Amino acid sequence: MNQDRRDRLRDAAIAVLAESGGRGLTHRAVDAAAAVPAGTAKNYFPTRDALLRGVAERCLEQYREVAAALAGSGPGPADARQLAALLAGMLRDVAGPGRVRVLAYLELQAEAARRPWLAALLDPIGAADFAAYAHLLRSAGLPAGPGHVRALTLALHGALLHLLAGAPATLAAAGLDDLEGFARDLLSAVLPEAAP
Repeated sequence: MNQDRRDRLRDAAIAVLAESGGRGLTHRAVDAAAAVPAGTAKNYFPTRDALLRGVAERCLEQYREVAAALAGSGPGPADARQLAALLAGMLRDVAGPGRVRVLAYLELQAEAARRPWLAALLDPIGAADFAAYAHLLRSAGLPAGPGHVRALTLALHGALLHLLAGAPATLAAAGLDDLEGFARDLLSAVLPEAAP
C-alpha cells in the first residue's frame, strides 16, 4: 500500500464528511475529492466500515498533531487572562482553519453512536481533552479539580456545535460572537474565584 495515497484518501474522506455529512461518505465521493481514479478508495478501504476506521484513525493523528503543536508552543498560560486568550484562539481555529477537521470529527461521533467499535477508536480524542484542559488550568495557576475540568471541557465542546453552525442569533445568545468575552465569561463561571 502506498501510504501517501492512503493519507490523501483519508484526508479527502475528512473533507467529504465535513462537506456532505455521514450519508455523503462514499467510496466514489472520496475518489472524486482525492482526484484519483474510480475504485481507488475501495482498493484501500474495501468496506464503508473500513473507510470510517481509516478516517477515525486520521482524525486521531490530526488531533495528536494539533495537541503536540500546542504543547510545543511554550509552557502554557501563566494566568487566567492568558488562558482566556488561548481558549478564544482555539475557538477561532474551530470556526476557521480547523472547521473541516472538527466537522468531520463530529460526523464521526454521530456514526459512533451506532458503532461501538468506532466510539472506541474516537475515545482517546475526547478523553484527552479533559486531561489537556486540566493541564491548562494548572499552568494558569487555577483550580483544576474534576468538577472544574468537566465544566470547562463540556462547555467548550458544547460551544463547538454553535460555532460550526454559525447562526448569528444563537452565536449572540451564547456570547460566541465575541470569543474573547466568551472565554473570559466561561472561566469566570467555572472558576468565580479566579475571574480573568
